[in-house]
Amino acid sequence: MNLWLQHLGAKVTGYALAPHTEPSMFALVSGRATSHIADIRDENKVRDALIQADPHIVIHMAAQALVRESYRDPLATFATNVLGTGNVLQACRSLRHLECVLVVTSDKVYENHGEGRPFIEGDRLGGHDPYSNSKACAELLTGSFRDSFFSDGAPIATARAGNVIGGGDWSQDRLIPDCVRALKVGEPVSLRYPEAVRPWQHVLEPLSGYLALAQALVQAPAAIPRAINFGPDPSSFCTVREVVEHFSARFSGRPGWRRDAGTHPKEASALTLSSALAESALNWRPRLAVGEALAWTADWYRAHAGGENMTSYSEAQIARYESLPVVRS
Repeated sequence: MNLWLQHLGAKVTGYALAPHTEPSMFALVSGRATSHIADIRDENKVRDALIQADPHIVIHMAAQALVRESYRDPLATFATNVLGTGNVLQACRSLRHLECVLVVTSDKVYENHGEGRPFIEGDRLGGHDPYSNSKACAELLTGSFRDSFFSDGAPIATARAGNVIGGGDWSQDRLIPDCVRALKVGEPVSLRYPEAVRPWQHVLEPLSGYLALAQALVQAPAAIPRAINFGPDPSSFCTVREVVEHFSARFSGRPGWRRDAGTHPKEASALTLSSALAESALNWRPRLAVGEALAWTADWYRAHAGGENMTSYSEAQIARYESLPVVRS
């Protein structure tokens, strides 16, 4: 997001924890924005950073975003995803030039009974695991702040995106980084739920949606919904196994995976989104089919392994994405 905002001419201030992986996307593009390395759970530091930056637009993306980590440390997950969101919104009440706030949550905010139909924005919020539930709580908290403190102020909306792939992610327990690590040492990728279906999309897809939503909130707030899904075209819904097979073939030419026979926390077997509201309200649709998204992702990691300048490479992918037509069913 930092690179894209600066590409558009924005003055960017970032607030996040120090990178927890090596390499990291932050290190690859460091020096391109004002950065505060601090914890979203620290109310005073969040407030001070926001007041110092005095932004017109706030995009809140900080999160504990891993399902398995939420089982290992549920209280920290709730503190980050719920209290952290509250800290941001509370600080926004003091901003002089604020024009809108966008809170990014997750496609997992919906109460999922495994019916398989795409979720729409009016569906009941829920979530069984701590990560999903914490994100649903963040949605409710955002609604409360909006109604209680911003009814006559800057518009606040939430964005719910499907499973994101793309370059620059090295987190543990994330499918593409796990693939890269396994394939680099010639091992098959270990999969917990190979037949689970997810709405896979390249990271530039929801980012383009977030930018469109923020712009619309500033220009025509009365006409814009306060919660919008950003997911891929239905033809891009596919299983974990299919993603690994396509990615590994492109990345290394050695496709392969194995089922992890261990005991794993429960995860939804099927999760899909409807993006009809994003299309009608923002004229937004995805631009990359799942095969293209996987190719772009694999090519990014191959370029990194080859020693290319990843800031320039990422900027080139953004420019290429902007030139693409939308995907039509």
